[in-house]
Amino acid sequence: MQLYGDERLDYLLAEEMKIIQSPSVFNFSLDAVLLARFAWLPIQKGNILDLCTGNAVVPLLMSTRTKGTITGVEIQERIYDMGVRSVQYNELEEQIRLIHGDLKDMPKILGYNKFDVVTCNPPYFQTPKPSERNPNEHLAIARHEILCTLEDVVRVSSQLVKQGGKIAFVHRPGRLLDIVTLMRAYKVEPKRLQLVYPKAGKEANMLLIEGIKDGNPDLKILPPLVVYEDNDEYTKEMRQILYGEE
Repeated sequence: MQLYGDERLDYLLAEEMKIIQSPSVFNFSLDAVLLARFAWLPIQKGNILDLCTGNAVVPLLMSTRTKGTITGVEIQERIYDMGVRSVQYNELEEQIRLIHGDLKDMPKILGYNKFDVVTCNPPYFQTPKPSERNPNEHLAIARHEILCTLEDVVRVSSQLVKQGGKIAFVHRPGRLLDIVTLMRAYKVEPKRLQLVYPKAGKEANMLLIEGIKDGNPDLKILPPLVVYEDNDEYTKEMRQILYGEE
């Protein structure tokens, strides 16, 4: 496996997989792992799409939970290439394919109402002034709504998913009302919501939300997910999610 610059090959948590990472370009974080575990997936057949796929961490993790075909879309060519090589390394080319392109173009390229599940870990922050952006272009695009907005993500996800299909996002709690408003505007009814807390007694710093295209109103609030114990070790639930510990 060819690695470039400061790239490295890391183990992917409890899975028997490895993934290409680069501290100066892209490293996956906990939010991607939680999204891959949170989203409903068909066990057997199904068409699954991951937008803003980065180095393909979400498709790789989802491949352990489904035999369906998974497509990932990434706009940054360097990061897309890291994902392609990671898929190849893990010999998953028959299940996972990656597309280098703009998610806003995907309905015309992939077709409308084609997918059973759409997932996305989008940029969290609204676009700041150029002087306030991260000077690293790769990190700025991944974190800020420079090349796509939250509305773009919700609109395109709704266009791509089948009627009755499911859409799952991970985001920041501060954007919850924006997310729910946009989901309903684009005919995606929120059905499951889980808040993630760094420690017990702290404010939530992440949310996971799933909706159904043209679904009926019935939102379920799942139990909170706490990441760390007071001693900074992972909680039992997080160890099970990350490493498969019982």
